[in-house]
Amino acid sequence: MKSLKEQTEAKVEAGRQAKPDFMKNVDEIIENAKALQQGANALSVSEKAPGFALPNAAGQAVSLEELLESGPVVVTFYRGDWCPYCSLQLRALNERLDDIRAHGAQLVAISPQVPDDSLSATEIDEMQFHVLSDQDAEVASRYGVAWKVPDYLMEHMRVDRELDLDAINNGDGSVLPIPATFVIAQDRTVSWRHVDVDYRTRSEPEDIVNALKELA
Repeated sequence: MKSLKEQTEAKVEAGRQAKPDFMKNVDEIIENAKALQQGANALSVSEKAPGFALPNAAGQAVSLEELLESGPVVVTFYRGDWCPYCSLQLRALNERLDDIRAHGAQLVAISPQVPDDSLSATEIDEMQFHVLSDQDAEVASRYGVAWKVPDYLMEHMRVDRELDLDAINNGDGSVLPIPATFVIAQDRTVSWRHVDVDYRTRSEPEDIVNALKELA
């Protein structure tokens, strides 16, 4: 089975073949974001993770404090289910969920996308991990991983992909999380993290599992 990195690289290459000019502009935007040190204020290892209580797909509040009562928590921020790179990441994490749980940990995926009635009660019950809604990316901001999306990318998503992010997020669609993952110990200390402003680059599930092994 291909690693998440290999799957992502294949998708990026397919994009370069289909839309070389657009992907070139994306590369430039990412480089500018790095130059502006987007994500530089993200929580560091050994810092305390801010608490949160966010709604799941059923509208029920899930809090970090309650989750930590039973063990470590893996918190991953993603842009939304409309993002193909996010979908790749979440599927890859779901495939390693048994390994994550074997270390007493829970997985939480957070995006600004608001919960709606698109999921049936059965589908909600079958969710393998917590998927929470962080409206206006407020929790992402407290974790230091929110950024203002450049107008060019917003225009691309609105026109080329027909995505109305303001409606999808029921708020400011131009503020999205930098894809980031944090392993949080029971005392709310960040024991491991992966933060990259390039939304095409994600943490490998194997690295997360290894971080949980070291924490244990």
